[in-house]
Amino acid sequence: MADDYLVRIGKLIRDARQHRGWTQSQLADALGTSQSAVNRIERGNQNISLEMIARIGEALDSEIVSLGYAGPMHLRVVGGRRLSGAIDVKTSKNACVALLCASLLNKGRTVLRRVARIEEVYRLLEVLNSIGVRTRWINEGVDLEIVPPARLDMDAMDADAARRTRSIIMFLGPLLHRMDQFRLPYAGGCDLGTRTIEPHMIALRRFGLDITATEGIYHAKVEAGVSPGRPIVLTERGDTVTENALLAAARHDGATVIRNASSNYMVQDLCFFLEALGVRVEGIGTTTLTVHGVPNIDVDVDYSPSEDPVEAMSLVAAAVVTESELTIRRVPIEFMEIELAVLEEMGLDHDRSAEYTADNGRTRLVDLTVRPSKLEAPIDKIHPMPFPGLNIDNVPFFAAIAASAQGQTLIHDWVYDNRAIYLTDLNRLGGRLQLLDPHRVLVEGPTRWRAAEMMCPPALRPAVVVLLAMMAAEGTSVLRNVYVINRGYEELAERLNSVGAQIEIFRDI
Repeated sequence: MADDYLVRIGKLIRDARQHRGWTQSQLADALGTSQSAVNRIERGNQNISLEMIARIGEALDSEIVSLGYAGPMHLRVVGGRRLSGAIDVKTSKNACVALLCASLLNKGRTVLRRVARIEEVYRLLEVLNSIGVRTRWINEGVDLEIVPPARLDMDAMDADAARRTRSIIMFLGPLLHRMDQFRLPYAGGCDLGTRTIEPHMIALRRFGLDITATEGIYHAKVEAGVSPGRPIVLTERGDTVTENALLAAARHDGATVIRNASSNYMVQDLCFFLEALGVRVEGIGTTTLTVHGVPNIDVDVDYSPSEDPVEAMSLVAAAVVTESELTIRRVPIEFMEIELAVLEEMGLDHDRSAEYTADNGRTRLVDLTVRPSKLEAPIDKIHPMPFPGLNIDNVPFFAAIAASAQGQTLIHDWVYDNRAIYLTDLNRLGGRLQLLDPHRVLVEGPTRWRAAEMMCPPALRPAVVVLLAMMAAEGTSVLRNVYVINRGYEELAERLNSVGAQIEIFRDI
């Protein structure tokens, strides 16, 4: 390997380590090597095998290189361009991954329409395929067919793919009905700080599931005949916690009441899917769900997940920061109403169409046209709340929007430990963001964005926020190693280019 390649790989490793917030010693401990060896690797002074690069990538949850093509994906962004025309919102990433997990409940054939073709979905498909589930893309790659085996081969699970997605945690609910013991790797995904799975365990113990954790593996045992004798009260109104409880209740023989449940968009889509499987769910859209389980589910089902409100918010933010007139079609308005109310108070000029129904027959959609606007900072802080409040995943986009507004905006991301920190990467592009603590950022606007070359933050939404700021900045910016964006967005660069952006995908190793 040529010396210049070693130097370039070393720089990528160093940037990925620093964005993870690790020292060289911490990375060395994870790899079972010395700090001096890591130092030599990062300076390009040590030969490094593909196996070691893969180990480093796994430790940092960052795609340093990938076998089969020339290396990690980067984006070159020519900013300062106005967007125009119309763009459609894709189906929900979070609904799609929940429905993939829910397909394990069904012995029959499941067809999911217009599934988001994103890395998070691909990782789950790799896991499902490895345990014997047959999946294939049909109808010219638009829809996904899922056919389970009579018996899952859990010992053959692709552990590497499983560790790269937090969604693997939602295998617990379906699997406790299929076997009396099994193992799952620890969940991975975005670097958003410490997130305990104890709320999942509290809910699932009521169905006889017991978990012990050793050396990166969850060891699960299921005690037969255990049944919730009273309503399950979730200790956290989390989306995946609620989904896991729903998945466990779906094949429980009897009625299960779940209180303090999330009523967010992906939970509602899962409820609609369960109803298509023959499971009756009362209280959809509220915080109390009553699930009338069906012990044996063997049906051929065809379901269309709804559109993604977080992607819709991304596209609204793209229009705002680039001062563009853009129509965003198929916006799930009931999950965007608070965000739009806040933006209206800030001065956003926009129109919306009459409501129409999504392909799932339940979710309300509109087409939204956003126009260049003179925004003022909101009087109150921006903070998330459970649905119907402002969506936690939409909070980061307000950092870019607030940076485009006149005045100071306080953003309080009380849910995640680290995500607010990543928003300060906007300072590299001319932003004026002051980190008050790990959860609060003060944003000063308006901003004169400037081009820069930087590493992609290891969290999905802050990474897209950086990309949007690059689109607003005059000149050419480079965003390196964008695997995390591909986890949650399908062909985002190409789709933004279709409405006037200039984003080039390239690889350099």
